[in-house]
Amino acid sequence: MRHARGYRRLNRTHEHRKALWANMAGSLIEHEQIKTTLPKAKELRRIIEKMVTLGKRGDLHARRQAAAQLKQDIHVAKLFEVIGPRYKDRQGGYVRVLKAGFRYGDMAPMAIIEFVDRDVDAKGAADRARVAAEEAAEE
Repeated sequence: MRHARGYRRLNRTHEHRKALWANMAGSLIEHEQIKTTLPKAKELRRIIEKMVTLGKRGDLHARRQAAAQLKQDIHVAKLFEVIGPRYKDRQGGYVRVLKAGFRYGDMAPMAIIEFVDRDVDAKGAADRARVAAEEAAEE
């Protein structure tokens, strides 16, 4: 029986999982929608819900706690300036996990994890800005 087994290990070491969640949470905050395997999405949901709650609190201690888990300061800034205020009246349930079929190579179940009231233009905005800057530099 698997009583009191609190989380999925995903066949990774503790350090690898910690880095995986930091990177995936940062990507979700940046793009507001990502595609990954179903077990990773379900586990990321637990982590990102706590991060949004920190973003809603908005004090210095919450900011430092979020910065300890996320790798980049731009993700912390977006969490506290955009995402936290967006969900200030919502009592949880900030993200949804949608099943998205199976991966072609190994038939792993795939899922899309996204914020509930997400900004549709946020996905790929950094890439569009980078391409526009490159085109402006060429001219």
